[in-house]
Amino acid sequence: MGIRITPSVLNADLADLNAEIARVPDSDAIHLDVMDNRFVPNLTFGLPVVERVRAGTEKMLDIHLMIAEADRWAPGYAEAGAESVTFHIEASDAPIRLARQLRSLGARASMGLRPATPIEPYEDLLGELDMVLLMTVEPGFGGQSFLDMVLPKIQRTRALLDKHGGDIWLQVDGGVSPETIERCAEAGADTFVAGSAVYKADDPDAMVRTLRALAEGAAHH
Repeated sequence: MGIRITPSVLNADLADLNAEIARVPDSDAIHLDVMDNRFVPNLTFGLPVVERVRAGTEKMLDIHLMIAEADRWAPGYAEAGAESVTFHIEASDAPIRLARQLRSLGARASMGLRPATPIEPYEDLLGELDMVLLMTVEPGFGGQSFLDMVLPKIQRTRALLDKHGGDIWLQVDGGVSPETIERCAEAGADTFVAGSAVYKADDPDAMVRTLRALAEGAAHH
């Protein structure tokens, strides 16, 4: 199981995102949180900013849409060249159609779940997906404390993914830090979003390497 570290720029300097992305060359992708002040009580940026970021970096872009009407807006991010687009299952009326549309546009299709949303009702969707994102905080703001209650859901999701086979990544997002990443990896996550931990570190890229080493060590157990 490969370990992937995908820093979130939510806590970075939003006025100079391409420079901030350049500070984490060892990252596997860059996680961009799109929020609309409807699905979550916060507003960040949208498609024009993502298009500018795409023009300025070769890094894989991992878009996390915390927005209402995901079916309407998600395809535009794939069209903009993002390699991975996560829509929240709570905000999609036609998730299978949306996942297939994202894939047809060349993006990896990913389904996000809030902490209280169970994975089991969506088992039949897994074959349509390239990644499942489990929120380990309530979506909306960076810097929140990790919710240990999600660890059993990570384990259950890993079991379902293993049962179905294929290369479906399991991403966790929220409160990921040197203090929490090992528990997530032991539970079965392989892809980690870290915002505050990376961008508030003195050396963001060194933190990326630290997080990867911790997760790889825990995954081997």
